[in-house]
Amino acid sequence: MNDQSSLREEVQEVYSAIARGSESEAPFPAGRDLALNLGYPAALLDSLPDTAVAAFCGVSDVSIWADIGEGVAVLDLGCGAGMDTLVAARRVGGRGRVIGVDFSPAMLARALQAVIEDGALNVELRRGDAEAIPLDNECVDRVLINGIFNLNPARDAIFREVARVVRPGGCVYASELTLNEPLSDEESVSATNWFA
Repeated sequence: MNDQSSLREEVQEVYSAIARGSESEAPFPAGRDLALNLGYPAALLDSLPDTAVAAFCGVSDVSIWADIGEGVAVLDLGCGAGMDTLVAARRVGGRGRVIGVDFSPAMLARALQAVIEDGALNVELRRGDAEAIPLDNECVDRVLINGIFNLNPARDAIFREVARVVRPGGCVYASELTLNEPLSDEESVSATNWFA
């Protein structure tokens, strides 16, 4: 698909449908089973609000393996329904904070509900685009990214924005889907293949 605005609209609609509880409309796995398959411990998922877990759409367990210590500021870029946001919020403790940013109002509404259900007081949610992050320069210590680059062709702008908001000495933890080989001509022109 060459039309970037059409891709963006399609991605936003699918994510919004998942946020509304229509996981069957997704062209990829989502929810608790996906999280378990990616390595999130069942006990952790049981302790999180189902509001966040049921709409999880990541590609790895980045919030588990990232080096997130107590008291740090974390950006969860592309936070979706807030599952990684809440995991990070528990890891940073009361002295830390987590900012979740997503471009889907429906996902942010679901994330807000999950934050309320969890009682997390160290979480802030903001609507925004990854290529124009609504944060000040050098304001976070860690950035978590769980599968947004394959769905957003503005990768150079996203990298610039991530570099802008992370403090010197901070870390970026990104998980992404990658191709092991080039797509066939038929696959690369398919309007339903977001990875083309």
